[in-house]
Amino acid sequence: MRACLCCQEDSASDTVQDQNTIMSKIIPENHQTPDQGKLSPQEPVCNRLREIRKKQGISQAELAALVGLTRQAVYAIEANQYLPGTHIALQLARALKCRVEDLFTLSSYEDTVEAEFIGGTTSWGHPIRVKLSYVGARILARPMAELGDVLNFVMPADGVILEQAKKPPGQKRPYVQVKLLNSPEVIKKGILIAGCDPALFLAGEHVRKVNALAGITNWTMGSANALRALQREEVHMAGLHLVDMKSGQSNVPYLKRHVPGQEFVGVRFASWVQGLLVRPGNPKHIRSVEDFGQTGLRLVNREAGAGARFLLDTLLQKSGLTGEQLLGYGHEVASHLEVARLVRDGMADVGIGVEAAARHYGLGFIPLREEQYDLIMRSEFLKSHPVMSQFLDAMVSRPFRREIESLGGYTVTEIGKILHW
Repeated sequence: MRACLCCQEDSASDTVQDQNTIMSKIIPENHQTPDQGKLSPQEPVCNRLREIRKKQGISQAELAALVGLTRQAVYAIEANQYLPGTHIALQLARALKCRVEDLFTLSSYEDTVEAEFIGGTTSWGHPIRVKLSYVGARILARPMAELGDVLNFVMPADGVILEQAKKPPGQKRPYVQVKLLNSPEVIKKGILIAGCDPALFLAGEHVRKVNALAGITNWTMGSANALRALQREEVHMAGLHLVDMKSGQSNVPYLKRHVPGQEFVGVRFASWVQGLLVRPGNPKHIRSVEDFGQTGLRLVNREAGAGARFLLDTLLQKSGLTGEQLLGYGHEVASHLEVARLVRDGMADVGIGVEAAARHYGLGFIPLREEQYDLIMRSEFLKSHPVMSQFLDAMVSRPFRREIESLGGYTVTEIGKILHW
């Protein structure tokens, strides 16, 4: 008998034996599984035990010790050879800090849901992978391709659109039928954040240490666009770093002008430093925005509405330069990391971004100013979203604060501070 791949991963050195002999040994006598515990084609069970265990970094042997089974018994359950009884299922859920129905459900994920399609121009000649989010009473579907080149291939989709979107009369957005690849209960635990801070992905990983089913998706966009997406109820949170030129205060003056304070609340994420990203050694000898006027200097810019774009336009105005005078002013990208990558690859000489992006790509960094990056959400989500409190707790935890400070350019002394306006 040949061992399956999932068995080989955790027990490559095991001797392959006759299945009847193995099964008589791996289920302890006090945990005998009756015949009705065996899986049958008439009773499809979605088993997520292995997925949740591995997300938490627990080996089969460690989980077995926690619940009083042999490692082989855990393997048999994960391989869908046997279903555990109620007592063992409860112990597994307790050990993995989740619910029994998170581990085992009768859903085969063949269900479909109708969702609002939110995305740019999409080719409908093939199935489209999407990320789903439950925001209030709405179900929203976004193409995975809009997450970026890397995340599109490393983050699993929640579903697949099999037919072209249809726009009912009177509706602002088209609706699509999505074939589910994930459990609706898991999808509902996801938090969708619009913003441009790459460290938000790290926050998601720290949440999963507490709740393996929690998911944080950061949809990259500039501050003003993120806030508009929040107001349209397309995301749960929006990341913001917009500095008022008169007072020098971050975010609150802008929020007072554009967002009703009685419906929304803000949480301080971090303070960071924005500056000029230049190639290693600074071969163009750039010291400030005033140097952008030198002949042949190539700029890479952020999109209109981004905090970095606001900063650049303000500094250009003070220096007497205009965007029309600069080579590359119209070359817009959607993130700090994309700015840094283009400078590293020699496609641009300078751009504005955060220090952490410069460090990541080994660039020179010339600081311009410190800003506060805040997360804004509807007040109702603090209580209604199933994992929002866990996300905020993880955000202020000591391990996360230490990790984000190690990225460079971040200060987290006020992380978790509640903002009202």
